[in-house]
Formats: sequence, structure tokens, C-alpha cells
Amino acid sequence: MTRGIFITATGTDVGKTYVSALIAKFLNSNGLNCGYFKPVLSGLENRNGTFVPGDAEFVMKSARISGKPMDFVSYAFEPAVSPHLASIMAKCYINFYKIKSDFSRIKSRYDYLVVEGAGGITCPLNLSDSHLLMSDLIKELDLDIVIVSPAGLGSINDALLTFEYAKKCGITVKGIILNGYEPDNFMHE
Repeated sequence: MTRGIFITATGTDVGKTYVSALIAKFLNSNGLNCGYFKPVLSGLENRNGTFVPGDAEFVMKSARISGKPMDFVSYAFEPAVSPHLASIMAKCYINFYKIKSDFSRIKSRYDYLVVEGAGGITCPLNLSDSHLLMSDLIKELDLDIVIVSPAGLGSINDALLTFEYAKKCGITVKGIILNGYEPDNFMHE
């Protein structure tokens, strides 16, 4: 049975992709067959008219995971906005069953799977009839989480709020990573 971890955060742009890459790279360099999956990606990179899922590409290159990055993403949208808004703009409904099917397909190839969320733990994926939040997805995939938080001012509050919310949802938190730590910064220490 494939084991795995879901990388979530206190918000967006705090280092989920970087942490996902480090974990997958570490596991692969230590003999574990570790894969990667990003259920929803907002903010495709336009490279001369070709749209590239930059987060997936970065993790896969860093961790030496073979394959096409787009094959490791269920939904990818060009605008860098909340997934529920990006899906409305693209007229594309984010369906949990597609994500679960892709998750099953990808995890069957690996001993361990690093799954990277979008935004924070309460990031909406769909606010139509089903009201799907990132926390609902985490529970349905039955994964524990690692919370990524910036190391700066306000991080204690944000990390603890995210931790308590996860706990309230019945999600197990395996750790909190403070990203962007500066060793000579008194506040960070």
C-alpha cells in the first residue's frame, strides 16, 4: 500500500512546492520510490505559448521523478487565483472523483507519494453544490499533513490556526515547517 503525505500551508506562496521537492528528493535519494501529485494547480506558466505546470515541473526535476509534469496534475489553470475562481473562469468543474482517480493511478506506481495542495488548508476547490475545500480533499485521500508556514511575523498565529483547524477536521498533523528561516534573525530564532 502506498504511503504518503499531503503538503499544505498557512496560505499561498509560502513554500509548499519547495518543501514538496525537498521531501521527494530526500526520499528518492535514500532508496524509496517516491512520486508526486498536485491535484489542482492555479498559475500555469506561459512559456512562448506553451502552458507549463511550473510547480509540478520543479518538484519532478528536483526529485528526479520521470514523466510529464502535466500527467501529475488533475486540474491546471492559467490564472493564479483560487482554484474555485480559476475553474469558473475556465468553465471547468473541479470534480473530486477525477482527483481521486488520478491519485489512485499515480500512487499505484510509487512506494510513497508527496501530494501538494494549493493555497492553504481551507482553500476552496468548488463552491457550487458540493462545497469542496482543500481540507475535504485531504480527508478523502486519507493522508496526514505537513504544514508549511513562513518564518516571519504572524507565523505562530497562522500555523496554530491551521493546526487547530486540521485537528478539528480529524486530520493528523505530522509537523510544521517554518520556511524562509534566517539564522541571524532574532524573531526567527
